Amino acid sequence: MMSFNRLHFLRLFVSLKAKGGRQKGLIRGIMGNGNALDEMTQGSKGVAGGVQDVYGEDSATEAQHITPWTVSVASGYTLLRDPHHNKGLAFTEKERDAHYLRGLLPPAVLSQELQEKKFLATLRQYQVPLQKYMAMMDLQERNEKLFYKLLIDHVEEMLPLVYTPTVGEACQKYGSIFKRPQGLFISLKDKGKILEILKNWPERNIQVIVVTDGERILGLGDLGCQGMGIPVGKLSLYTALGGVRPSACLPITLDVGTNNEALLNDEFYIGLKQNRATGEEYAEFVHEFMSAVKQNYGEKILIQFEDFANHNAFELLEKYRKTHLVFNDDIQGTASVVLAGLIASLKLLGGNLADHTFLFLGAGEAGTGIAELIAREMSKKTNAPVEEMRKKIWLVDSKGLVVSSRKKSLQSFKLPWAHESEPVTTLIEAVQTIRPTVLIGTSGKGKTFTKEVVEAMSSINSKPLILALSNPTSQSECTAEEAYTWSQGRATFASGSPFDPVEYEGHTFVPGQANNAYIFPGFGLGLIMCGAIRVHDDMLLAASEALASQVTEEHLANGLIYPPYKDIRNISANIAAKVAEKAYELGLASRLPQPENLVKFAESCMYSPIYRSYR
Repeated sequence: MMSFNRLHFLRLFVSLKAKGGRQKGLIRGIMGNGNALDEMTQGSKGVAGGVQDVYGEDSATEAQHITPWTVSVASGYTLLRDPHHNKGLAFTEKERDAHYLRGLLPPAVLSQELQEKKFLATLRQYQVPLQKYMAMMDLQERNEKLFYKLLIDHVEEMLPLVYTPTVGEACQKYGSIFKRPQGLFISLKDKGKILEILKNWPERNIQVIVVTDGERILGLGDLGCQGMGIPVGKLSLYTALGGVRPSACLPITLDVGTNNEALLNDEFYIGLKQNRATGEEYAEFVHEFMSAVKQNYGEKILIQFEDFANHNAFELLEKYRKTHLVFNDDIQGTASVVLAGLIASLKLLGGNLADHTFLFLGAGEAGTGIAELIAREMSKKTNAPVEEMRKKIWLVDSKGLVVSSRKKSLQSFKLPWAHESEPVTTLIEAVQTIRPTVLIGTSGKGKTFTKEVVEAMSSINSKPLILALSNPTSQSECTAEEAYTWSQGRATFASGSPFDPVEYEGHTFVPGQANNAYIFPGFGLGLIMCGAIRVHDDMLLAASEALASQVTEEHLANGLIYPPYKDIRNISANIAAKVAEKAYELGLASRLPQPENLVKFAESCMYSPIYRSYR
């Protein structure tokens, strides 16, 4: 029987012949490589975990002797509408003739560098961050390579625009700014047809999926279907920071309804107008999705859960981590990046992790995930039981300090952190009782690290470590200025969203950003490039240690416990190498033999946004 791909090709060829001259460039692009169709139907070795690379993007830094086009890339006006291959005014005179672009573009020919400079100048004229976000999204849908080159070359300026904090506002207004599909929307109405829907996505060789159900978007709550901005933003960073090619990334929103009354009453809301599915209905829907993904994309597809509410996040991670390659960024990614900052900060604070006492404000998926990874790292370094190490970590939730006398009313994921102590109901009382050296905020509630709390931390410690991790900026437990001022310049501070440097008594303090973007792009690249089949906690520890190792004495002298983002691709390559090395060590890697130099292999797998010449 003729394969689908070959049949599709023949239909395409007949159709194009019938259309005549203006499509000859497409036929030439296809037929210029005699074996292209066979390679497409039979597969190819490629790199990055053995996943086929149709357009040569995994080896984009190598000289291209032939066009990367093999199928379905048109000439003329259609080419200019294809964001994967459009170069705009960077098409050369020869390319304009060969691909029927003459007259469709103004006569000027600009380099990619000049295009980048021009767009950046335009972008900086906007005063409102959401306008900049929309301009960047428009560029991504028009000229993909220019978008990623801009993001890579100006990562410190662009990151807050395509990710937190601006992505929070973008999600709140996603229904209003939605123009074209950037991922798949799978709703309860599609139950029983999810596998079919996955096949509707035009790319076949998917390596990573970021999926959300929109119930807990950053610190903004239930945004329903409008949470799609999060998977789209995360996957942009997978490409820009981790080098996973964009054609291998798939954003997905599972629309199971929303309990947000404002959205349910909004006539322009783009999602299902019904209350959220729960219980068996929800579980069956998610299970169909997970099964369909594995059936369609295979064992090595990485599924990243994003912004699920606590009651589902832990359950889904626990349920599928043994059968799928899954990763929860809110639980595991946040934990890994915070642990990296703690390891790096030991050079400032002194001692080992086990010498310190940790107090969390927030006992949800982020807080308990960080706490567990810290306990495992301390156990690894001291050879003491994890249960013993947990006793150095305390959590405060909405009802006060999590203690053993509250066990009967606690959710299961809080039970390991219920220690013997007198119950207290406020954070300041907890600080005074526990006397922590490290204060970590994952509450999702702004202004909760008050002046009284920071002053208490400073009276207990000569160098208090304060991490206000909640996103977006409006939900941060305190600002950088507040932390430095109230501690009289003695605190080491990092946050989830960016803050500007602070001047205090003649000294400039540069706050760090404990952003998951340090971890998940490199972590995902490491899993993909070694063909990992499962995620193990030891891989997260390896990622944390790799990130901490990138912090230099110069960074620490400026109060930074994370390296600057300008080195992020090099950082991601080192994280990927350590994650892959651990996967090989644990027998969880399927790409054999193991490359000799994993850092160089990681760099060779990274997508390049540089334009290539088309013949």
